[in-house]
Order: sequence, then structure tokens, then C-alpha cells
Amino acid sequence: MGEKVLMKGNEAIGEAAIQAGCECFFGYPITPQTEVAAYMSKKMPKIGKTFLQAESEVAAINMVYGAAGTGVRCMTSSSSPGISLKSEGISYIAGAELPCLIVNIVRGGPGLGSIQPAQSDYFQATKASGHGDFSMPVFAPSSIQEMVDLIEDAFDVADTYRTPCMVMGDGMLGQMMEPVEFKERSKKEVSKSDWAADGLKGRKEHHVINSLYLKPEELEKHNEKLQAKYKKIKENECRYELYNCDKDCDLIIVAYGTTSRICKNVVKMAEKEGITLGLVRPITIWPFPYEAFEKTIDKTKHGYLSVEMSCGQMVYDVKVAANGRKPVDFYGRSGGMVPDPQDILDKVKTIVGGAK
Repeated sequence: MGEKVLMKGNEAIGEAAIQAGCECFFGYPITPQTEVAAYMSKKMPKIGKTFLQAESEVAAINMVYGAAGTGVRCMTSSSSPGISLKSEGISYIAGAELPCLIVNIVRGGPGLGSIQPAQSDYFQATKASGHGDFSMPVFAPSSIQEMVDLIEDAFDVADTYRTPCMVMGDGMLGQMMEPVEFKERSKKEVSKSDWAADGLKGRKEHHVINSLYLKPEELEKHNEKLQAKYKKIKENECRYELYNCDKDCDLIIVAYGTTSRICKNVVKMAEKEGITLGLVRPITIWPFPYEAFEKTIDKTKHGYLSVEMSCGQMVYDVKVAANGRKPVDFYGRSGGMVPDPQDILDKVKTIVGGAK
């Protein structure tokens, strides 16, 4: 604690979860996040915690469901196709209102795709993480340090709202090495005595964990309760960074994760050519930071450019945020190809009309 150490992103995820009080890890190996499970397999048993490699991703998420139901902090991690397999269980967990952490280190797709970094799970994370009317907070770190910090924050948010939370990075963030500090912080204590299935403990009746409501009136009432909770999450947990947006800009780039780091370099490159750029960086991609666009809509002459490691997914949320008031353009690479700063700048020039 308090000293920086050089760590691979995936291993830092595991250590951050341990520091946050994770009691149980259930997972299944898949590149490029396998080191998360490998790290936990070594560390968790040594400190009296549970590590279990499940027989499949489907089994792993249902083990999380069971452990979360007892009130302990638990998590799983996977990559793209593995998250797809977990989607049914994630919906069950959301329906049962259980806190847990899910980590997705995204790889190129669709299908088996590649083991290279991508951001093509944006829709999956924010729009279709499972069936039914539910959402879950999704944090999108841009550095290993931020990923470590958000792991602990995500556990706190999960406990506060009794919801699954996701931390989503790309394969580059999982595999790179950076100095990281595990900061001393007070763990948020949230009482789970009114719902956790942890024995009678003096109560007259057992707590029951359930997501099944056969009567439509009861299920609708439950959905209304969930939607009220999601409204509170939108109000209280939305996060973003505004970079170089305190001035009038020719164009504002929108990017998250490691792509946003590339775009910060583009902002500096453009400045040398007389082009003023800003950057909106969503830190939560659900809830999406619409407020950031209200703050910047009058500061951008040519609108927004969504830059992604995908064929275009976040761009739809950017268009909703702009709401027709300013143009929205898109630049993306897919399949594991990482955007090149000069290519992004060239795209910027086609929008703003070149150097001034």
C-alpha cells in the first residue's frame, strides 16, 4: 500500500479485487484475460479466500449468483465470447438484485475473432448484457491505475445498489504493464442483513433469492422498482472527463478507454497545426454521460467525432446526446487494429477543413 509497483493490467485487476475485499472468484480461462484467473488462483487460497475454475463460463456466472446471494463480495472475469455465455446469468443476478463484479477484457470479434484489443462489446455491455429490462453500471478505465481504482469503486456501487457492475477494458489494457499504486481507502460497509441468504440468524424466516415472478402484476412492480434504482444510478454514478474543453473548439472528440489516450495525443498534435480540439471521455459508458454534452455543445464549431476500436457503437449514444444540435462523425478501427493518431488527425482535418 502507498508504493507504486509495475504490474500487468490483468494481474492488477486481481490484486485490486483482493484489496477491495473480494471473497470469491469464479472464472474460466480465455485470452486476453486469463492472467486475472491465474493471479487469483495463486493469491486467493493463500489468504483464506475462494478461487474456483468452473467447467464453463455458464457455470462460473451461476457460481457468482450463488455466492452473491449469501452477501459476500464476489466476481468473475472473462473476454467477449465468454461474457456472451454469461449473459443469462447476469440477467438473473440483476433480476435477483445481487451485487457482484464482472470484468470484461475485450477482444476482437465477432465469433472467435482474435485475441487483439477491441471495443466492440460496447453494445453488449450497455444495451444487451442480458435479456429483459435491466441495466448495469459499466466502468471504462483508460489506464491500469484507473482500472485498479474503478475495481474498488465498482464493488462499492454494486453493494450500494444491489446490482451487478462491469469493469470493461480492452486487451491492450489487460496485457500492458504500468506503475500502479494500491491506495489506502476505507471500505464502504453496506448492511446486507435484510436480504442475504446467510442462515436464519435469529430471523423467523429464511431470505429467499429469486428472479422469478409468475404473476405479471408482480413482475411489472418488480421492474418498476428496478427502473427507479437505475434512475438513481444515472443521477449519482455517472462519470466523465472533459479534456481541453474549457475553450471554444473546432471539434470535440469522444473516446473512452485506451482509445482516449491516443486521442489526447491527437489533441496535442492538432494544436501544433492550429486546430483546437477537445475530448469528452466517458468513464462510465452506462450510465452514459449526457451531461458532458450539455456542457460542451456550445463550445464545438463542427460538432463531435466518436473514435472507437469498433465499427461504430458508442457513436449512436453520441448522436442521442447531440440530439441534432451539432453534427456527429465517426472514425473507427476494428478486428484488433488500434487507431493511429495521424489517421485520426487526418479525419479531423476532413471535418474542420485542415490547418488554419
